Amino acid sequence: MEIFERLPKKSQIQSNRFKEIARGKAWKFGDDISTDHITPGRYYHLRSNLQELAKHVMEDADPDFVKKMEPSDFIVAGENFGMGSSREHAPLTIKIAGVSAVIAKSFARIFYRNSINVGLPLLIADTDSIESGDELEVNFKEGIVNNLTKGEIIKAKPLPNFMLKIIEAGGLVAYIKEKGDLLISE
Repeated sequence: MEIFERLPKKSQIQSNRFKEIARGKAWKFGDDISTDHITPGRYYHLRSNLQELAKHVMEDADPDFVKKMEPSDFIVAGENFGMGSSREHAPLTIKIAGVSAVIAKSFARIFYRNSINVGLPLLIADTDSIESGDELEVNFKEGIVNNLTKGEIIKAKPLPNFMLKIIEAGGLVAYIKEKGDLLISE
């Protein structure tokens, strides 16, 4: 099977399968991962072809990331994940590549907002003890990262209910299309 056949079709971008509890392998990155690490600027010409752009996610941090990762795996990082430009392409291509969520100590504010807007789950947690290859089970509603490899429970900051509803819908635009407005009841 060709590596990129697993990428979702354009019609699936907004309905990427969000699960309240997700399980996958950790791919660990450091601090200050910029949007250029996530979607390298040399591929800017692909911004209208997100499926193609998703083939290059995290390429400047790990050239083989997309080839090695499996759908449902997690990106795990340190401080300030997503710093740099305000391009929505960065979180969207992470989502299209099949990553379940990004777990980091902190996020750049605009990256955090863009991620919720496109339906990519994020969790803020102490990621020091997580290593690449660790098998994780994540409960987004409770904010629990269960490191199954190490038998360790990490308490994360759970996503607020209104953000979970946006993510469950596939992003902000999908939520508004489905509900007709942005009124979100707890």
